[in-house]
Amino acid sequence: MKAFEFKNVSFIRDKKTLLNNVNWKVNASENWAILGLNGAGKTLLLQLICGYLWPSSGRLEVLGQVFGQDSIPELQRRIGWVSTALQYRMKNWETAEKIVLSGKFASIGLYQSYTEAELAHAKQILIDAGGESLIGKRYDVLSQGERQLVLISRALMTNPELLILDEPCNGLDLFAREKLLMQIQQIAKQDKHPTLLYVTHHTEEILPCFNHLMLLKDGEIFAKGKQGELFDEAKLADFYAEPIQIISLKNERFAVYPK
Repeated sequence: MKAFEFKNVSFIRDKKTLLNNVNWKVNASENWAILGLNGAGKTLLLQLICGYLWPSSGRLEVLGQVFGQDSIPELQRRIGWVSTALQYRMKNWETAEKIVLSGKFASIGLYQSYTEAELAHAKQILIDAGGESLIGKRYDVLSQGERQLVLISRALMTNPELLILDEPCNGLDLFAREKLLMQIQQIAKQDKHPTLLYVTHHTEEILPCFNHLMLLKDGEIFAKGKQGELFDEAKLADFYAEPIQIISLKNERFAVYPK
């Protein structure tokens, strides 16, 4: 079963082609990283997947729904999207577990009535994601990395079939970044985890669990396939159009630097 498929999809704005002839299929439960420099079109690609933008041409099918034929609001409820920008919309006085619970209602702030069982479920999701120590803490005392973990747990509250992590480590220091990445790795190991998309322009953030990689450049797919096949100095030098070197890190991770 596939999570989504782009067939000859292009997106044009103000007569400028921002995404060109994208062909990309992701199967359910696969974990993909999307790597690209600023301006490559990564956010546009995500907005198309979530139905916030529509293709100018081509065919896009997401979670079995075809754009132009099915209900987009229904589709959006099946997708979790986590980005740093969402951090600043949360209510500072709410506890971590109640922010997680608000994901059930897709609300900013918890205004709806809820049961103790629903709150317990929210706590368990936070525990499973590695955030047990955050239970009972107000959002305004959490670090930026802890807030990101709460938002990831919030997105998991609705059991999404697709979870998008849009540059979740932006603004984190070295230690907070590593802690969050290990918590993401923990989520990827869970049974029945959603299809994961991790968007970044830092190769050292790409965990082994993201064994598929797509390279996006100037609105076009430069390459896609197994991570191990694309982490090659010659291929990445072509991608960046500059000489590079790959440095092997621990835990099957790699960093790319100018040569």
